[in-house]
Amino acid sequence: MDLLRFITCGSVDDGKSTLIGRLLYDSDSVSLDVLATLEKKRTATNSTDVDLALLTDGLKAEREQGITIDVAHKYFTTPRRKFIITDAPGHVQYTRNMVTGASNADLAIVLVDARQGVIEQTRRHTLLASLLGIQHFVLAVNKLDLVGYDEAVFERIVADYQAVAKQLKLASVVAIPLSALHGDNVVRRSKQIAWYQGPSLLEHLESVPATTDANPNEPRFQVQYVIRPQTEELPDYRGYAGRIQSGTYRAGDKVRIWPSGLETVIDTIEVNQQPVAAAVAPQGVVLRLRDDIDISRGDTIVPIAAHPAVVREFEATLCWMDERPLRAGRKLLVQHHADVVKASVTTILQKTNIETFESQGTDEAKLNDIVRVRIKTALPLVADEYRQNRVTGAFILVDDQTGATLAAGLIAATDPEYFTQEVPAETVFSI
Repeated sequence: MDLLRFITCGSVDDGKSTLIGRLLYDSDSVSLDVLATLEKKRTATNSTDVDLALLTDGLKAEREQGITIDVAHKYFTTPRRKFIITDAPGHVQYTRNMVTGASNADLAIVLVDARQGVIEQTRRHTLLASLLGIQHFVLAVNKLDLVGYDEAVFERIVADYQAVAKQLKLASVVAIPLSALHGDNVVRRSKQIAWYQGPSLLEHLESVPATTDANPNEPRFQVQYVIRPQTEELPDYRGYAGRIQSGTYRAGDKVRIWPSGLETVIDTIEVNQQPVAAAVAPQGVVLRLRDDIDISRGDTIVPIAAHPAVVREFEATLCWMDERPLRAGRKLLVQHHADVVKASVTTILQKTNIETFESQGTDEAKLNDIVRVRIKTALPLVADEYRQNRVTGAFILVDDQTGATLAAGLIAATDPEYFTQEVPAETVFSI
């Protein structure tokens, strides 16, 4: 069975944790001991229903405040597919956590409270998910039971969100009316919403095409750790451990080390300390090379035919996550997976207006702003544009004094002459 990673996002109190709890509960993916605990809590509170949000809201503060603060991951399996669910916080204060959760997702479920409709946080999370390269969106209009399962309410929200989808040129959006609290259209189709003829949420999740390697023709491997045991049994062992970020690596491949540009050959590929003929993304492997070359943590090993960008200046889209505003000239660190280099934000080019999605001029980025910037690094960075490779095109900005994460970044352009982006195909919007 293949794997689908999806994230639930939207505004605070739209029912994201309850929806995930309902998916797990109705698909029989909750263990017996957890079920017993839920039933005990239900009895203690004299409630008619179990509190499904408890399946994801694990922090004490989350249970006390009734909101999601941290990112929670849940796993479940149906006869057709395996799933990894990311429950992201809806409060604007925790937007950084949502960005973290969405970075590895294949699909985004955007929840909207039927009583509230499309609001600013709905637009912000949709924009962030689209920037992060998510191709499939589900508009889940939740809490329909609180508006009498009114079809007109659903259609009005769909029309509002369709305008957002067209502005962002989303590739595919499916709208589903539901009530997570009562289980309507979550796992099984609801008799309460007879006017809706489409699939339940789970039926749709089981049918969405799984995402494959983002760029199989451009293999990437970044060294995370150099293994030198220097024992009597292995006096000359030298291995380079890391995760294959994209593509396929084979023993015998002629490769180039970046940023040095030196060439050698892959002598052996090891997986779980056993030699293999080939390995593919996202496997963790150890590469042993034919020649002794000066290779350090953060260096990139690619086949000779691959073409990574080796840059010291690039443009990027940032989601700024710090209380202190970002201004041009700020010195910080760029952490690109295992590679960390000193850098400076030389120019803030523009900011995205959350209401209109239009770009506007600005001289600073405030908390949760989405901005386009130009960054210059002290040492060469081996990377790709995010639209070409989601793994190697992502990075974070780190405070060089405190180590705090300041921003999540997506490389938009590695060529200084590049200022335009591809226009995606027309949105496919279905109900």
